[in-house]
Amino acid sequence: MKKIELLSPAGNYDSLYAAINSGADSIYFGVEQLNMRALSSNFLIKDIKKISNICNRFNIKKYITLNTIIYDNDILLVKKILNYSKLYNIDGVIAMDNFVIRYANKLKIPVHISTQLNITNLETLKFYSKYSDIIVLSRELNLNQIKFICDSIKKNKIKGRFNKLIKIEMFAHGSLCMAISGKCYLSLHSDNSSANRGACKQNCRREYTVKDYNNNSYKIENKYIMSSKDLSTINFLDKIINTGISILKIEGRGKSPEYVSVVTKCYKEAIESIYNNNYTYNKIKKWEKEIKKVYNRGFWSGYYLGKNIGEWTNKSGSSSLYKKIYIGIVKNYLDKKSIMIVLINSYDIKINDYIYIIGNKIGVKIMKIKELYNEKKNKVNIIKNGNICTIKTNFRVYKYNKIYKVIKN
Repeated sequence: MKKIELLSPAGNYDSLYAAINSGADSIYFGVEQLNMRALSSNFLIKDIKKISNICNRFNIKKYITLNTIIYDNDILLVKKILNYSKLYNIDGVIAMDNFVIRYANKLKIPVHISTQLNITNLETLKFYSKYSDIIVLSRELNLNQIKFICDSIKKNKIKGRFNKLIKIEMFAHGSLCMAISGKCYLSLHSDNSSANRGACKQNCRREYTVKDYNNNSYKIENKYIMSSKDLSTINFLDKIINTGISILKIEGRGKSPEYVSVVTKCYKEAIESIYNNNYTYNKIKKWEKEIKKVYNRGFWSGYYLGKNIGEWTNKSGSSSLYKKIYIGIVKNYLDKKSIMIVLINSYDIKINDYIYIIGNKIGVKIMKIKELYNEKKNKVNIIKNGNICTIKTNFRVYKYNKIYKVIKN
């Protein structure tokens, strides 16, 4: 049996390396403003070559997202992005607009039909199979519906553009929109900032009161009445794999590198456990504990298990058990001694603190400080803000990597 492909988000180079170092089989990224995370930090067209080279070096696939509404004044930029993608051997484009799909077809770039197109049945899948190779089904389907589609692809030998059986890609983890597969107009209505152009203002994440036309307020159980909890499938991942899908996707191009690192690592371990027949209750509980340490709004199973009504968070922002605070930067690394020299320029650091080291090439590393040395090479228990210290590591770090203290949220 061919193992399922784990697809992780890469919103910047730190997250790209975090995904690679945590076991992702593939990554997806956006360039410029034509993707569903236009308000996040995105790569530029000139980065496509570098991203491709990095992924090739680590033997992982790389997909580009061009999944927004496209206007006439975007056409030249779309062509430029896809031409660069073809030139530097990007493995696929995630798209919803017909022009993007047709131009990718012309260049012979494999197409992933985005979840934004809301494919919910086999007949619609057959139609799009003429233009694509991978289809991201609507998030509103349950496992039985997904399995029926996957089984039918094999039974009816439904093939894509490159004459191979159509593959199914599904989301496994991350933020969920309160609208049907992300087709929301609240942000456009209130701020003239279209969610379907990747510029969502997150109206649904706000706290609301309910009033009638006479200005009477009504008590409601949860003031965050439109803010969905995040999707998590790690406790029934075996059931998802058994549907026959090919690609398991983690949401989060706007999330932090440590989110990408922790979530990717947990899902990779879970996938390996399923194929090795040791996917156990205790392991699931361990993974659930780990993913709660990074950004989340609480978790639910989405619609996969047949639930008709969403579950809503009851607070603003993240419900993660821990958060990070910036404390300093790596000034140098002494390879032979395996020590990093760090400038502490925000807060203090002490023995037994947990820290993230985040940056180019390493992605994300976490460690517990067991020994601290001041600038005079004296062993100390604490280093105050504004001082230089030396910390021993068991992994390579790089100049200008950033250091964060991990604290309870």
